[in-house]
Amino acid sequence: MTLAPYEQLPDHDRPPDAEPVPRVRRARTTPPWWFALPALLLFAFVVLVPSVRGVYYAFTDWDGLDPHFSFVGLDNFSDMLSDPDAQQAIWHTLLIAVSITVVQNALGLLLALGVNTAIKSRNVLRVFLFAPAVITPIVTAYLWRNLLGPDGAVNSLLGAVGLDGWRQDWLGSPQLALWAVVGVIVWQFAGYSMVIFLAGLQSVPKEVHEAAAIDGAGAVRRFWSVTRPLLAPALTINLMLSIIGGIKLFDQVYALTGGGPGHATDTISTLIYKDAFTLGEFGYSIALAVVLTIIVAVVSTGQYVVLSRNERAAS
Repeated sequence: MTLAPYEQLPDHDRPPDAEPVPRVRRARTTPPWWFALPALLLFAFVVLVPSVRGVYYAFTDWDGLDPHFSFVGLDNFSDMLSDPDAQQAIWHTLLIAVSITVVQNALGLLLALGVNTAIKSRNVLRVFLFAPAVITPIVTAYLWRNLLGPDGAVNSLLGAVGLDGWRQDWLGSPQLALWAVVGVIVWQFAGYSMVIFLAGLQSVPKEVHEAAAIDGAGAVRRFWSVTRPLLAPALTINLMLSIIGGIKLFDQVYALTGGGPGHATDTISTLIYKDAFTLGEFGYSIALAVVLTIIVAVVSTGQYVVLSRNERAAS
């Protein structure tokens, strides 16, 4: 039905004797909130309740088996401040996380720039470079533990090419073991960072590069002034993933070195496992887990705030 001309006018411009225009009810498009209730209940049962109980146990002397335990207040956290193993594990955790974040993203960016060119083998290279990222981390760790052993393939190769002086006990040396772990992590996940950077590079309009080239900008200048600002979202994602993954790292460290030699490669995660399942100090290990959660939350939130500001400034 076609409306009369005056019916198309606003209410204050319509004649006083005109019939009121019927209001059309809009269909409700948002589903009832209780649709999400089963998922919320499951999430609360699986995540929230265990987390709250875990925080409570951090203030007790629970051994993980005895149903009777005592509330000890902040004793577990104060013991942590005087525990050299815990302090060393926190330092190792931060050192590994920062090293992985810097090296992995720098290498991933270089690889992305390389495979984003017009070389014929770029598709094959992308597959091979990304392939380690799809392997289970524990499998990768056991593979590299054999390769880096005293009689492993790495030392055998160095001896075969006449570099016997470079042969090392890569995982048994307190000075080298931590960096060997970092190298294994970077080897596995540099391709993962490469894919994210590659997606960012392919979203940069070619016209922008062509305009910069016409203006006389060289390759380095085009990357720094044109490509780098437009890669800010990809950089944010990569930095967040690598720093959080580095802080929570457990599988590879435990499979490669078990936290050794001594405590040379212990992280907060490996120390939590040892204190809980080897020493039976569940209350203390849960206190370490609470500290790890706080570190992840503070670092990731601070990093996100800084990177978000840089993204807005770049755009």
